[in-house]
Amino acid sequence: MKTKGLDHRSDMPGIQDWVNRPLDIVHGFFDPSDAEWTKKAIKFFDDRLQGEDSSTWIPSVNHTSLHLLKPDSLVRYRGMVQDMFDPEFYLGVYEVEDKSSNMKTLKSGKYQDVASCSPTQKINLESRNNVTMNRQTYYCVPVPAENEWVKEVYSKKDQIQTSPSTSITAGREKRALDTDDTGPVVRRNESTNSTAPGDSGAMDSSERSEAGNNSANDAPSQMPSAAALNPIDLNFPLTGERGPACLVKTYEDKDSLKLNEMVEIIGILSVDPTLAVFPEDGSNGNHADLVNPEDSMDGIEEQTAHSPPPSLVPRIHVLKVTKLSHVNPLLPTQLQTTDSVVSEILKEAGRIRDQLRWLLQQVLLGDDLSADYLLLHLLSNVYARRDVCALGKWSLNISGCPSDEGYTRFLFDVIEQLVTKSHLLHLTLSNMNSLKFTPKKDYTANRLISGVLQLSERTHVVLDETAMESGQLDTKGVQNLTALGNAISWQKVDYDFNFHKAEFPTNVKFLTLSEGKSMLPSDCHVRLQRKEDLDLEKLKTTVQDAMSSGSVNLRQLRCYITVLENLDYDLTQDMQKIVEQDFVDVRKDNKENMSQQDLHNLLILARLMSLSSGETSLKCSVWERVKRMEVERKARLRAAENRAGNS
Repeated sequence: MKTKGLDHRSDMPGIQDWVNRPLDIVHGFFDPSDAEWTKKAIKFFDDRLQGEDSSTWIPSVNHTSLHLLKPDSLVRYRGMVQDMFDPEFYLGVYEVEDKSSNMKTLKSGKYQDVASCSPTQKINLESRNNVTMNRQTYYCVPVPAENEWVKEVYSKKDQIQTSPSTSITAGREKRALDTDDTGPVVRRNESTNSTAPGDSGAMDSSERSEAGNNSANDAPSQMPSAAALNPIDLNFPLTGERGPACLVKTYEDKDSLKLNEMVEIIGILSVDPTLAVFPEDGSNGNHADLVNPEDSMDGIEEQTAHSPPPSLVPRIHVLKVTKLSHVNPLLPTQLQTTDSVVSEILKEAGRIRDQLRWLLQQVLLGDDLSADYLLLHLLSNVYARRDVCALGKWSLNISGCPSDEGYTRFLFDVIEQLVTKSHLLHLTLSNMNSLKFTPKKDYTANRLISGVLQLSERTHVVLDETAMESGQLDTKGVQNLTALGNAISWQKVDYDFNFHKAEFPTNVKFLTLSEGKSMLPSDCHVRLQRKEDLDLEKLKTTVQDAMSSGSVNLRQLRCYITVLENLDYDLTQDMQKIVEQDFVDVRKDNKENMSQQDLHNLLILARLMSLSSGETSLKCSVWERVKRMEVERKARLRAAENRAGNS
């Protein structure tokens, strides 16, 4: 038997085609005798993706309609890992035979979902040279709570002008590469046009249906429209989210991604319609043509969940993955103090801080103390974990908020314009009793059903307790309230796996707005003190005009928050001695004057106050300032309690 690999030096497309025809590059490097060929192919793409702006020339699935993207082309995707499926088996190497010359050739099945051959070739499914491999599949969703301004800036940065693809390769036969555990050639979701496991071992292209035309390049025109399909649950953590979900398939470092991580994927788009499985409820007349449930050991629920229509959930075969620490499109992906934008923010940090403080003071009805605490809350971040403690978290409860729903919406709208990810959760009785807060494993569909608290790190969640009305929480409502309290106190969420609960760390910033002290825990409680004779509607107009006119530089404020919440900080030994001595002195007369928790809170405040001015270490002046802030905050709370007791 004669076999050969493809010579990567021949038929290599020009450099201008590496985005449109990446599989040709991959196949050009394929050499079954070289165990390192995959690394060489990946290096080819890595070399062309050097530099911050190089990837912007690759079309983005997030901001481009799927029908405008060319099948089997290179695409980008920004999202969060929502679930991880079981390893998928596929034909990594398969043999094709020329019908006239009987020349046998080995082809690679990597980075694609279907095997292909020309009309003059046939695929030999029984060849001993076929090699079954496995890859890891992740279910990714758009980054939850990503704000509209972030999406708009990312969209404008995309330099590709895509147009509908009209290139159809009618002469290429396709066969799914998925295989079942029981053997190398049993496909998971088999088209009726393809060879069934019990059929002849060689698949002759002439035996195919002439329309043939299950070519991947035809995918957009052949796929059923989303409107014609049953509603499919895309499993977004938050209701009302929009954007594409994707099945991301990894080959190298298959287990490197974790749940809830933000990632940017660069890979090869796969949208062949035969990959879909639809529920058997009679609404899809073509179901029998697309899938035979008997061909798989999985139940129809699992097949449906794991093989949604590519028109709704495209597949991306990963060539490069970047874990994101932030999704601020105004800043480089990797924040370095040497970067010009970052260094400029640090240089101007004091001035930008004053501008942000003024804006927050207006939103908080003229209260400068509450503005200070809210500013520090926006910069908070879990920077380390020791035992059960999440160091750096700083949940804030602002009480005394007007009960008018318009106020909390107004405050949230301003925060939404400043941070990259935010979500407003009205703590109504209906929401508490009906929403799903914690993710839960569905063993029938073998997937993780998402919940409100499945969020990526540094998401800002504003809890509107002023919306709460009288009534009774049911069992689910109590469970939701408990889960919310645990997330605030311990920065962890217990995922429900039916037989046990698995603890997942989180890093979410919680701001609770309430009339009285919140029923939810918080690291800090500040009482809002409204200026007298303040016209709320006039104040809203002032804030909106400031942001729209440019007198408040939103671009700088957005960069400022992202840069400083990621900034490193160090407490020097000299300052440690000063802090320790202060603690001893205050407790000399009465140990109740300052508890260990009070000291811990002061240290967090001092850290955040230092960072807010671009300082990476604590100074005496900052330490004295935060102590005065705490004295004023506590005095304000005592006064409010006294007024309530006398009324």
